[in-house]
Amino acid sequence: MSKKVILAFSGGLDTSYCAKYLSETLGYEVYAVTVNTGGFSKEEENELEKKAFNLGVKEYRCVDAQEDYYNSCVKYLIFGNVLKNNTYPLSVSAERTIQAQEIAKYAIEMGADAIAHGSTGAGNDQVRFDLIFQVMCPNVEIITPIRDMALSREEEIEFLKNHGYEMEFHKAQYSVNKGLWGTSVGGKETLTSRNYLPEEAFPSQIKVTQPSELEIEFKKGEVVAVNGESFEHSVYAIQKIEELASAYGIGRDIHVGDTIVGIKGRVGFEAAAASVIIKAHHLLEKHTLSKYQQMMKSQLSDWYGNWLHEALFLDPVMRNIESFLIDSQKTVSGKVFVTLHPYRFILNGIESKHDLMSDKFGSYGEANRAWTGEDVKGYTKILSNSLNIYHQINK
Repeated sequence: MSKKVILAFSGGLDTSYCAKYLSETLGYEVYAVTVNTGGFSKEEENELEKKAFNLGVKEYRCVDAQEDYYNSCVKYLIFGNVLKNNTYPLSVSAERTIQAQEIAKYAIEMGADAIAHGSTGAGNDQVRFDLIFQVMCPNVEIITPIRDMALSREEEIEFLKNHGYEMEFHKAQYSVNKGLWGTSVGGKETLTSRNYLPEEAFPSQIKVTQPSELEIEFKKGEVVAVNGESFEHSVYAIQKIEELASAYGIGRDIHVGDTIVGIKGRVGFEAAAASVIIKAHHLLEKHTLSKYQQMMKSQLSDWYGNWLHEALFLDPVMRNIESFLIDSQKTVSGKVFVTLHPYRFILNGIESKHDLMSDKFGSYGEANRAWTGEDVKGYTKILSNSLNIYHQINK
């Protein structure tokens, strides 16, 4: 009997090559699987299935992992206000980790002999896929034809043509990877340190120029309603915000970061929903969390984002941080009011029964009701004791 290989299939040139190579050159039964983390419509899923069978795979499966993706990862990126290097909402980093887990589960279910993916040897994804597979199914062989043979695009195209497969081989000027938490955009400009992406590189073009108001309601840190409309799951609330905010070209930027393999890299992205939600959530937390809750959250959230980016999602410390983040959201409920403009948005304010900016105790710079001036004089004297001693000794 032929050996079974599970192929992570996106339908692009690399995974199309892998499908043919694995079946016709290596003689595997190929089980192609696409994991939808918010990047594919139903029509696109049908096209991928058709393409996979035309490439000779034995079976094809598309796994809808959008809700699992949110439940296991995205909500913690919101709770932590996670922006890598204060810029990037970790769109692809998070996606790949969840996709790899779904593929590993499928490999275990099918009793596969091998798992294959189309990563090259230069990027982060190869590490994210390999690490998850090695942890979740350590006895399953990992096959990576593009990486192992250092294939060029031209060599892949020639192989496919020689094996009777025709597809649209024209390379798009910009590579686009869409998901629930953002869309990455790569092109010739991102290979340099100097140039920004042109307007046409971004998949969401500006459709609205007049400002509009957006109301986001959070319950314990999770988005539950948009403009008064409630959603059965936060995934659909995120999609609604994406629809509204992307029409303004909001959430575009270029992330500069350190790759797992040790080189610097640039990637463009647009993440309208992620940008608005993270900033809105952060504003709500400023009103509803204590000073030290915010300080500790900031540190742990940075670690969480870095571990996720570095392919260490399965480290048990991530579950520890998630427990902290969940607990921190007990009072993060209320509404945030936002105004959308072309390329930007304004956070106008919040309403929450947990708002700690209560005039029952005082108004900043105006009046105090829960203490006296004498209280502050005594407090300041005690507070300064250790500093006074240090500076008197070390004049």
